[in-house]
Amino acid sequence: MGAFMRREWSPEDVVACWTLVGSDWDLMANKSGPTRLGFALMLKFFELEGRFPQLIEEFPQAAVDYVADVVKVPAEDLAKYDLASRSAKGHRTQIREALGFRPATRADEERLTAWLAAEVCPVELVEERLRAAVLVQCRSDRIEPPGRIERMVAAARARADRQFCAQTVAR
Repeated sequence: MGAFMRREWSPEDVVACWTLVGSDWDLMANKSGPTRLGFALMLKFFELEGRFPQLIEEFPQAAVDYVADVVKVPAEDLAKYDLASRSAKGHRTQIREALGFRPATRADEERLTAWLAAEVCPVELVEERLRAAVLVQCRSDRIEPPGRIERMVAAARARADRQFCAQTVAR
């Protein structure tokens, strides 16, 4: 899942993509230390990717160093930020609300799977691009992608295959 965030970042791109702007600072107001750094990185990551990272290692090192400098927290303190903690869960909720997103529901998963089977699978065979299509659709729908994208892609492919076979037999 973490394959989408690019690895190489020019200094200009880091500044352009990872700089905290006005409203970002309002969200950061009551945070300090590792929490401040982790929150800032999660906020910018979500803005860029339309999803939250599953691992701390998904944050590009250039971004970690830059944001750490901006928020005045040592970069190595990021190791103390636990993405699975209750506070990180609260941060995700705060970021979603600030950016106008909501978590995906089962109904969203079913709708996305049906859309993928009907619209995308017939013209796209590469799994990575099917996953990317789901992420793009989620972003446009303003929902956080479900954690089960691989399962949705597999279900959509199977459904598209069945539809194709049924149409072929019907002819």
